[in-house]
Amino acid sequence: MDDDTLMRALASGDPAAGRLLVENHLTHVLAVARRMLGDQTEAEDVAQDTFMRAWKAAERWEPGRAKVSTWLHRIAMNQCLDRLRKKKPEPLDPDFDAASDDPDPEVQLQQQQMARRIDGAIQMLPDRQRAAIVLSHYQGLSNPEAAEILDVSVEAVESLLSRGRRALKQSLRPEWSELRGEGDLVSAIPSESVKK
Repeated sequence: MDDDTLMRALASGDPAAGRLLVENHLTHVLAVARRMLGDQTEAEDVAQDTFMRAWKAAERWEPGRAKVSTWLHRIAMNQCLDRLRKKKPEPLDPDFDAASDDPDPEVQLQQQQMARRIDGAIQMLPDRQRAAIVLSHYQGLSNPEAAEILDVSVEAVESLLSRGRRALKQSLRPEWSELRGEGDLVSAIPSESVKK
């Protein structure tokens, strides 16, 4: 069943359609909320609110006007931005070490520490720059899709991405050579390429 059909079934009161809609989109909604908020519990709250709002708005859904996935991203992003306006982000302590049972704990620990540094740097970005980076790089959306979700022009998204990448490189300058030297860590930083 495609998303438009699920929305029609949901509007008719079919709970199975709601479950399928959640199954199809929960992973992406949670990912964008966790990246924006830096907190799994808050991300789960945002996801729950997002799907509740979708359920309530199902009767007003107009197929073809937008993709359901884009609309859900927009609801989640607006929820995240509202929460961010109400509180200041607290970056993770870069010295925090987590135990690991994996075969090579030293490499895994270095990767986890680097990921925390990157997440901390992303959390320090202004809300709109963070949103553009999360949608474009981590969610893999095109600039037009990100622009629709953020309700700005494509040019504005490109500007947000450019400024966000510059800010990330500046704040991660001490780690930059390490990032460039480790192939699997390079993918953690948004590239200079801009999706059209």
